[in-house]
Amino acid sequence: MTTPSTPTDTVTLERHIAARPETVFGFFTDREKWLSWMGADGTFSFEPGGSYRTRVTGENVASGRFLTVDPPKRIVFTWGWENAAMPVPPGSSTVEITLEPVADGTVLRLVHTGLPSPEACAAHAEGWQHYVDRLTVRAEGGDPGPDAWMEQPS
Repeated sequence: MTTPSTPTDTVTLERHIAARPETVFGFFTDREKWLSWMGADGTFSFEPGGSYRTRVTGENVASGRFLTVDPPKRIVFTWGWENAAMPVPPGSSTVEITLEPVADGTVLRLVHTGLPSPEACAAHAEGWQHYVDRLTVRAEGGDPGPDAWMEQPS
């Protein structure tokens, strides 16, 4: 496991997952699988140019568009929050997920760019760490249980 790094406008996280890239990729392109590790509800159009909107925690809604969907190795989407109090508006940043096959599974690399401040980087590093932990459990066939962050106030 690699600790997220947070340069000026970027969060980078790498994680080994004991599952094939095809399995992990499915958690980024299937609504029910996506919601099993991040979010309570949402709408998704998993194709280049397709939009998504998902309630991640409490009343905090993230939305954006898929830019690249290249199974089973890469997915890129814009990211932002609809809540005006959040410093990252919808579509203002970009998340790139790459999946590299290794002998015993997959190395997931998440790079989130375009964040507006060190504080936004720190908050998103913490968030991605939390949700990639949950994704890892799901992709490896486990159940991460209810998301404790779901009840956080907005």
